[in-house]
Amino acid sequence: MARKRMAPVGLLLLLLLGVSGCGDSTMSDVSGKVTLDGKPVEQGVISFYPMDGKTSTTGGSIKDGTYLVKVPIGVMEVKISMPKVVGKKKLYDAANSPERTLTAEALPPRYNDKSELRLEVTPGKVEKDWELKSD
Repeated sequence: MARKRMAPVGLLLLLLLGVSGCGDSTMSDVSGKVTLDGKPVEQGVISFYPMDGKTSTTGGSIKDGTYLVKVPIGVMEVKISMPKVVGKKKLYDAANSPERTLTAEALPPRYNDKSELRLEVTPGKVEKDWELKSD
């Protein structure tokens, strides 16, 4: 008798798993290319900030002009950063002091600090290329 009662419960669980899927339905794989003046961004960072403030901020690296990041579903503000070396600085005031590389942002503020970039992330895989222009 117990087996007859368990069969409908087991069937219901299988149906629920099939409907909900096995993956995380709140995140999407977002990938693409990032170029500056037509050339791939060799190294940088891309970040996704939820416009509604309800999901997490995510980001990842840009390498040889490509990126792949898991991003929550929703409308995102996108910030892209690309460092450039501007010099070196001694860590302390001594002749044999090690040096640290100094970097600055290579991209205009409209792509990072004052970003104008937006992306609506939908379920599944999303491909988005960013063709950036220097001033």
